[in-house]
Amino acid sequence: MLRRFYDMTISLAGHRHALPALGAVSFAESSVFPIPPDALMIPMILARPRRAWLIALVCTVTSVAGALLGYWIGAALFDSVGQWVLDLYGKAEKFEAFKLKYNDWGAWAVLIAGVTPFPFKVITIASGVTGLSLPVFILSSIVARAARFFLVAAILRYFGDPARDFIERRLGLVFTVFCAMLFAGFYATRYL
Repeated sequence: MLRRFYDMTISLAGHRHALPALGAVSFAESSVFPIPPDALMIPMILARPRRAWLIALVCTVTSVAGALLGYWIGAALFDSVGQWVLDLYGKAEKFEAFKLKYNDWGAWAVLIAGVTPFPFKVITIASGVTGLSLPVFILSSIVARAARFFLVAAILRYFGDPARDFIERRLGLVFTVFCAMLFAGFYATRYL
């Protein structure tokens, strides 16, 4: 089943609508969607290595645009929903302290979440909730997402065939590591 999904993704990666689909996934992942764009980006670059930079650019631009949506969700919906929940549990005062601490370190949080498997949407929404400086948020998002997507593109562009051989021979291992990183990100979000 895993092999069939991989083959299907590789064939989709070469489809004429793959780039807009990648943009949509990348946009949604930064604000609401749980699946990272790497699931489509990697096979797309493996299928067409000469388009690696364009693919990384599309991922970066749409991810930062989606991050702005996440920021807006945090900023606009917190007053109507989030504040009520904090008041209900008597945590409003503690949240004020959290906001101050988060904004002191928010740029680092955005940078770290932007390049790691940690769910980026959590940080984009938290940045909106806490009122992290929008220019700081945008700059940190651009730097982090560009670093992540262009690094992946460079590795696959220059080591494509060996990388593809490694992935195809060890597909189960690659999938397991990818899932472990994804679950570790969700675990960190929930319990840390």
